[in-house]
Amino acid sequence: MIPAEVSVPAARVADAMERLAPVVRRTPLELNPRLSEQLDAQVWFKREDLQVGRSYKLRGAFNLIAQLSAAERARGVVCASAGNHAQGVAFSCARLGVPGRIFVPRTTPRQKRQAIVAIGGSAIELIVTGDTFDDASRAAALDAEQTGAVRVPPFDDLRTIAGQGTVAVEIAEQAAALPELGIPDLVVVPVGGGGLLAGVASWYVGPTGSPPRTRVVGVEPMGAPSMTAALAAGHPVELEHLDGFVDGAAVRRVGDLTFPIVRDLADAVVTVDEGRVCTEMLDLYQIEGIISEPAGALASAALGDSIEVRPGEKVVCIVSGGNNDVSRYGEVVERSLIHEGLKHYFLVDFPQEPGALRGFLDGVLGADDDITLFEYVKKNNRETGPALVGVELARREDLVPLQARMDASRLVIERVLPGSALFTFLVS
Repeated sequence: MIPAEVSVPAARVADAMERLAPVVRRTPLELNPRLSEQLDAQVWFKREDLQVGRSYKLRGAFNLIAQLSAAERARGVVCASAGNHAQGVAFSCARLGVPGRIFVPRTTPRQKRQAIVAIGGSAIELIVTGDTFDDASRAAALDAEQTGAVRVPPFDDLRTIAGQGTVAVEIAEQAAALPELGIPDLVVVPVGGGGLLAGVASWYVGPTGSPPRTRVVGVEPMGAPSMTAALAAGHPVELEHLDGFVDGAAVRRVGDLTFPIVRDLADAVVTVDEGRVCTEMLDLYQIEGIISEPAGALASAALGDSIEVRPGEKVVCIVSGGNNDVSRYGEVVERSLIHEGLKHYFLVDFPQEPGALRGFLDGVLGADDDITLFEYVKKNNRETGPALVGVELARREDLVPLQARMDASRLVIERVLPGSALFTFLVS
């Protein structure tokens, strides 16, 4: 069981719900026809991308700052964030009249930085530092130590966890009002530092603790599996390598408070490939018209992939945020194509003679294959010159005949495999 000092009783989440009622939006709970049909189940989206600040993070930030004493408010607050928590803090500072300093890493998309300043106005100061959330977090901790400002953690505070857990309260109330839904079988929650998952599990699992009840499963990016690593080790650990693509969930170490709650209450934590997340982001945009950031697509990306959904199950996925910079869609498309097996790279050693390129186009490429990149790397002698060639296929299965034609060609062709240093350079 969780020690009392690090638990979040359902009553505490209910108190946060009352405190937040005047400021947060009661975001929609919507049936998603695409995934429901694909999985032969009921799949619902909790649209926190439509929340104030386009993320659920406002809930935790406001719940914490609203409970500060007058003396604490006078000292001001400080926080570190990859972007969404910062917007929640900025809104809370402006609404409550509390001065704040907000530290964000350089990887925070410009769109999020601009939104932080627009929301917080003169109440906040934005400071860009470091390459990761953890760098910004260390800078914020030092600032708080030197100035006496109150830290507002994005996940590792019981007040933050309780505020973020109010998402579950809304889901439960909205689901109960829908005859076709009622009590969900499964709620899927994106995971960064674990605050949202800890809060949702505290509400759904804590009050009952015995079946039949709603299962709560967390999803984190494969390149930033900090909660998975903590569960394996039995305590929070710092990841040695971190892929920051899913910036809203790229946390090197989960919280000391969120970890035991997740360990004891969540049914499972799974990971999903970043490429699969990108494919889901594109489906959300092109089919549902939902602009999701990478972290916002984590939960639904895991369905049918990392999470098995049984026929007829009632599933709720939390779309946690919609702060995506449009300039990132080029990389999103690239990662999706690679994940779907539709984009491949090759090093082709062309003889320096007339017709060499024509021979490659006519004799190696298929009728539906498309060259998306062609760049000579260097000329190592007068007879040959290697080129980096990107090929997009119409169908995943077209790779086998393409590879067979390459093997039969007189050209020396080497595939650039995922995971290699050159491949990482191409898609990052």
